Amino acid sequence: MSAHGDHDLGHTVAGWTGTAIGTLGSAVLGAAVVTASAALLWLGVAIVVLAALTCWVLHLAGWGKATGPRPPGHQGWRTRDTGARPGHPGCLGCRLAGRGGARALPAVRRPHGPEARGGVTRVTRRGVEPAPR
Repeated sequence: MSAHGDHDLGHTVAGWTGTAIGTLGSAVLGAAVVTASAALLWLGVAIVVLAALTCWVLHLAGWGKATGPRPPGHQGWRTRDTGARPGHPGCLGCRLAGRGGARALPAVRRPHGPEARGGVTRVTRRGVEPAPR
């Protein structure tokens, strides 16, 4: 049993790496404030952005975790997530990468009235119209 009990707090390679780089960026930002250096300020901002991108890329590569607790055997921080390739449901990072499972398509409006009796229809910018004969 760990110091946190059976809680899965998301200790992952992506999380630790992003946090380490983000901490370095925050230290550079602090040094920029103390020295009043614009160059250090922008370097610190760049490092913090690099931290976020690194964490995101590692998450997509399977070194992060999905939202919610993992099974007890997969809670180690060096355990690779095999479900990352198709994307985690409800995960913003996966959705931004174009992953996240199939989304429901909007319902197709079926023609009624004369359009339905005309046989085949076509969809245009103005809506559903009977196809030319």
